[in-house]
Amino acid sequence: MKTAAAPSPLHVAWPNLRRGLVAILRGLEPHEAEAIVGTLIEEGLEAIEIPLNSPDPFRSIETAARLAPSGVLIGAGTVLAEHEVDSLAAAGGRLMVSPNVDPGVIARAGGHGMVTMPGVLTPTEAIAAVRAGASGLKFFPANLLGPAVIQAIAVVLPPATVVGAVGGVGERDFVAYAGAGIRTFGLGSSLYHPGANAQQVRASARSVIAAYDAVFSTAQETSRARD
Repeated sequence: MKTAAAPSPLHVAWPNLRRGLVAILRGLEPHEAEAIVGTLIEEGLEAIEIPLNSPDPFRSIETAARLAPSGVLIGAGTVLAEHEVDSLAAAGGRLMVSPNVDPGVIARAGGHGMVTMPGVLTPTEAIAAVRAGASGLKFFPANLLGPAVIQAIAVVLPPATVVGAVGGVGERDFVAYAGAGIRTFGLGSSLYHPGANAQQVRASARSVIAAYDAVFSTAQETSRARD
């Protein structure tokens, strides 16, 4: 008697963003959400994460989701449970970021059509996340791993896997990570810290984007020249 094969996890592809930058707004207050998120969108950020250990995060996410054009991902970080995924969907979130690999949480988010980015540290976790249907991987804390280690782990993953570096990474690290083939980053304090106003966030966003474009536009031009 044959056993029915387990259904494959629902996989939502990582979107084709102009820049591989996810803004992490840890500590954002709901009354700040419109100004801060609006500023980041105006400056060209297309993926914004509000961690669930921020004050009243779903209110901020709901405000941000109302502001966001269709091509901008708004979502939550530090998502640990399936009921949190449901609350995120109800608030209009389309991006689910977690610190760990929980197949149930990933599947629940995929069922809501969300882009998912679970946190991984080892090859075992990375492969498990891919098999669970993750859209991309958040190597965390990246500052402890470094680009060489992340690159070595990425070698054993499917070629199309989106690999992101998060944790202790800023614009000064783009060159080193670009050399390792990594072009997706989650940035927190480089863009926002609790109490920062919209003008400060705008200045930080412009600095980060200029640094990213300088590194990765050059890398693309070099690649085309080789081809």
